[in-house]
Amino acid sequence: MDTTQIRKRMPVSALFDPKIVVPAIGSSFVKLDPRTLAKNPVMFVLEVVTALTTVILLRDIFTGGQTLAFEFQIVIWLWFTVLFANFAEAIAEGRGKAQADALRRQRTETKAKLLAGEGKSYKMVPGTSLKVGDVVLTSCWSSPAMSSRRMAR
Repeated sequence: MDTTQIRKRMPVSALFDPKIVVPAIGSSFVKLDPRTLAKNPVMFVLEVVTALTTVILLRDIFTGGQTLAFEFQIVIWLWFTVLFANFAEAIAEGRGKAQADALRRQRTETKAKLLAGEGKSYKMVPGTSLKVGDVVLTSCWSSPAMSSRRMAR
């Protein structure tokens, strides 16, 4: 029996979902603030070294340094590393927020089968309206043979 058709899976957001990527790009630049990066010592040191290397490159441009191409390449790689790390962190935060929102929506949209009277009939009610002592009908994969009665606790 193929259980992939029976179970309902939560939708997974795509890796490059524009709803997550676009804010993450802006957030990666906002995270360049040293006060934000100070919470992560490795990223803070990387940003400080990158800024110092950029200052050294600018000094060598104005004074006529010998290895400008090499220094420029190093500065580009360092800034790319800082921005990419911030972007990856922002993507992870965005995906976490999206998942939390999906779980919050699911909690409010879940319906329960509240048993009425002798337990022979039920009515569909929002899961958030259940109270302690309510008796609900539960089922495993919507199979009547697997149904059982549960009491809300």
